[in-house]
Amino acid sequence: MNSLRLALAGFLARTVGFALRIAGSGGTSAPGKLLLALAPAAITQLSTRLARGCAVISATNGKTTTSAIVAEVMRADGATLVHNRAGANMAGGIAATLNDQKGDFGLFELDEFWLPSLVEQLRPRAVLMGNLFRDQLDRYGELDQIVDRWREVARSASGARLVLNADDPLIAGLGADAAEPLYFGLEDADAGSTIPQHAAEQACCTVCGEQFVYTRYFVGHLGHYSCPQGHGARPTPEVSATDIELDGLSGSRFVINLPGASFEARLSLPGLYNVYNAVAAAALAFALGVPSDHIRSGIEASSPAFGRAELLEIDGRDCSIMLIKNPAGTNEVLRTLCADEEPRSLLIALNDQIADGRDISWIWDADFEALAETSGAVICSGVRAVELALRLKYAGVEPARVTIEPDLGQALQRSLASTTGRLVILPTYTAMLEVRELLVSRGAATGSFA
Repeated sequence: MNSLRLALAGFLARTVGFALRIAGSGGTSAPGKLLLALAPAAITQLSTRLARGCAVISATNGKTTTSAIVAEVMRADGATLVHNRAGANMAGGIAATLNDQKGDFGLFELDEFWLPSLVEQLRPRAVLMGNLFRDQLDRYGELDQIVDRWREVARSASGARLVLNADDPLIAGLGADAAEPLYFGLEDADAGSTIPQHAAEQACCTVCGEQFVYTRYFVGHLGHYSCPQGHGARPTPEVSATDIELDGLSGSRFVINLPGASFEARLSLPGLYNVYNAVAAAALAFALGVPSDHIRSGIEASSPAFGRAELLEIDGRDCSIMLIKNPAGTNEVLRTLCADEEPRSLLIALNDQIADGRDISWIWDADFEALAETSGAVICSGVRAVELALRLKYAGVEPARVTIEPDLGQALQRSLASTTGRLVILPTYTAMLEVRELLVSRGAATGSFA
């Protein structure tokens, strides 16, 4: 009876999904919500059909890109994937993915808040916890709430191997509750700084409450740290990246060190934050038993995920789309842009829809001051274009460089008309979906994930 109910619910959900796609409304989560309403145990039942099991990835920043790299690694290892690559990462999206796709291995990026309940339903072989930064405070609240939820996963992961970021004290501390955690991190001190970023979290020792002392900062509060009272320190990662060379928007080169093997890899994604994504992907693949040659092949075959340093040509002009959504991630994007000397103009689009987070106060914690030292026009667009322009004024960006155009279609047209050299688009999440639709309509992109 349960099988019949699941089959009927699955058919109805696929029918609804097909109708939604025909209507042009995407259909990535709604069919899954219908499926779960008709068959509440659908995720558990459907996941048992994955012959090679599944793995899950969660993080504030980088989970989509990390998942895309892991997907290439697993393809190199011969897997056929069931993968929510469109980014629908709550229960409805996972259910729809399992219902619509066929394969032998499941790879799922999960929303931070949904991680505990979905791990319980999916029973994955491995769980990757990448990082935790402040993000959408109106939805998540302070990070302590997410840490407490993730600690539940560490304590009851049902046999899953936990893969943890050693450089994030909020994540690394969860290893104390895990049976055999696998740590990853960066071991190249030259890639970091001794000066904390403005948006760095003040992580504290769970024993004495003292703030950790850092010898190196990499991204936000990710770095090499220890308790000043000697209660604990960053664990030594079993999987690491060394000899890191960043090449602006063109990508990076580094050495991946695994237990028993090391190799040099070239990544086409820019910035130190994407080196983190690559070493995280390598650690997860290692935990799944993937050989090092397949890990290297997957990393080097990776291309930017939707809107994450995606490179396109629009009307014969090079364009980069780089998602911004919180201070830490935005700072890394800005750092990458400022390290690249190629002439460019910027289109920054700030929305405050539910998927972006209604609270836009985070823009005051992002270091837009870095743009004051650059040249080129800046167009501010989106629902909160005026507030964004005000932030740039206080950041010291010359007012003559800044134009306000709330309508994203008009802003894109004006950017293309005035830009010489590369156009870089920095959208928040829903603005990124709008940009994608605009590019599809112009023939500059071949599909949409909206």
